[in-house]
Amino acid sequence: MIILVGGEKGGSGKSCLAQNIAVFMVKEVGAQVIMVDCDPQRTTSDWIQARNNNEALPGINCVQLYGKIRNDLLSLEQHYDCVIVDCGGQDNLALRATMSVASHVLMPLRPKRRDLKTVTHMDDVIATCMMINPKMKASFIITQCPNLPNQANRILEAKDVCRTYDINVLDAITYARNIYDDSEESGMSVMEIEPEGKAAAEIRAIACEALGVSNAAAMKEQLSQNKLAAGGQHGVGRSQEKRIAS
Repeated sequence: MIILVGGEKGGSGKSCLAQNIAVFMVKEVGAQVIMVDCDPQRTTSDWIQARNNNEALPGINCVQLYGKIRNDLLSLEQHYDCVIVDCGGQDNLALRATMSVASHVLMPLRPKRRDLKTVTHMDDVIATCMMINPKMKASFIITQCPNLPNQANRILEAKDVCRTYDINVLDAITYARNIYDDSEESGMSVMEIEPEGKAAAEIRAIACEALGVSNAAAMKEQLSQNKLAAGGQHGVGRSQEKRIAS
């Protein structure tokens, strides 16, 4: 399984979402996960480094890849249950190469006009890449939503804009919460800081809805079936992978 978290607009929480989904897959699903950082800002690589310096946290492998990474991703997919790609906020070769092999594409957007202006372009990119990869499941996710009742219409309007295009829009959203920033700085996830908190529930809801399962146990069962179908060679990890990108 290859999950891309990307899009054209920066600042919408792509790296944060990718990191939290990775922890969900590792801690609650029990999956073998590797993260691929395609963003020159190294946000995910820095998070991995902070995380792997804390022996109390489950380690997560990470590599940096740029440009024509299609074959690299296919190779990694043979050795991990889940490859999570953080592509940063731009339309580039790595983004399109990942879309050519990804099973799921998650595109975070804030409920702001400047974010929603990118929907038209991303719709074109998705349509192009689906000619090569018709099984790809793409979804917009509304993130960093205002938590005030009088701002609820902004969220609904943002979803309505996205739904005018032929791409799925998740019901699950994230709200603007300080815990997302606090967890990222410490190399942790919201599920590790407050496992029963509201932010943790948001991440679980997004991951399950995007992957088409009801809960972590259902995702675990699905991965087990994938391993059996692959003859037991799938998701065993590779010792030569570096945990921190160099």
